Amino acid sequence: MALPLENITVVELGHSVAAPIAGLALAELGATVIKVENPHGGDDARNWGPPFLHGAAGMFQAINRNKYSVALDLKDGEQREALRRFIVEKADVVVQNMRPGLVERYGLEAATLRKDKPQLIYCNLSAFGAAGPLKDTPGYDPLLQAFGGLMSVTGHEGAEPVRTGPSIIDQGAGMWATIGVLSALIRRNQTGEGCEVSTSLFETALSWMCMATAMYLASGNVPKRAGSENGGMAPYKAYEATDGWVVIAAANDNLFRRFAQAVGHPEWADDPDMSSNSNRVRNRVKVNALVADVIRTRPRQYWIDALAAASVPCAPLQSLDEVLNHPQTKAVEMLQQSADGKFQLMGLPLQFDGKRPAFRKNPPALAEDNDLLLPGSTASRTTA
Repeated sequence: MALPLENITVVELGHSVAAPIAGLALAELGATVIKVENPHGGDDARNWGPPFLHGAAGMFQAINRNKYSVALDLKDGEQREALRRFIVEKADVVVQNMRPGLVERYGLEAATLRKDKPQLIYCNLSAFGAAGPLKDTPGYDPLLQAFGGLMSVTGHEGAEPVRTGPSIIDQGAGMWATIGVLSALIRRNQTGEGCEVSTSLFETALSWMCMATAMYLASGNVPKRAGSENGGMAPYKAYEATDGWVVIAAANDNLFRRFAQAVGHPEWADDPDMSSNSNRVRNRVKVNALVADVIRTRPRQYWIDALAAASVPCAPLQSLDEVLNHPQTKAVEMLQQSADGKFQLMGLPLQFDGKRPAFRKNPPALAEDNDLLLPGSTASRTTA
């Protein structure tokens, strides 16, 4: 399958998660992505384990497949110049999330590189953005989940603060970077000019809070933690059955009427406290108590079958092993085998003409592709 970015070369000056996620997406779409790493241990994420998978932490392997690894000491003038020359001569895109001030120190910032190559697309991924009192402050996903307000609406009121399990700030910032790069590539095709694209973990956190922000601005009420609920709908949360949890989303009046019928309480739909979504939201404590009393009487699968038969949206709360073994997961074929058949990783959630981009190249061992920038390098050519 021909991939849309097959003629694009990307240099990833990235570490940890955010920039590597952008590099991963571009690589999956066919770009040649060269990951520049510190020769003394490489990307920090290589050591974020156990568990380890074929020579590196599983977390690293998950977001660095289909890339090439070049290990450069950027303090070394000759190696730094080799990188600068490669970018000017061959690269279409640079994605970077280095510590604030480092690309400027090394002469690898957008202004310098684009002076020599105006068609270059240069994407900055910072922690707090390009302006403001925190612009030079580094950051990690949980810090921005806290600072950006996500932890204030995640979990249960009165309990210890929690972050979302997946690193949605890092991963979301990587996705926004990818969207910015793809948009810049389209514009370059139209004008011949590159540009500087910027996003940040903080801006990504704020974007995730868009609906909570609108609700606050509309009501003046600061949103609180609501567990699995959504503040604007009821019933819309997880309820405990005899053997597990079921998430029920009766998000409008018609769905609630069908739900009430399916659980054996058609009279609920005519109760003034529950006759409309607005009334159910105002009386959510009563609604949730009534629903919980019913759901706890039967096993999880009983309710899944009953509500599905009534066309009421619902889902079991599954553990990861249940998810991976579910026939729907197998049907969409998101879990892909490495080319050498040694292990599996999750693929890109996109298909082109019904085909998902392939798992073409194992995540690279540190420095295995050094000869791409440093001809004659003795770096290992083995695959991680």
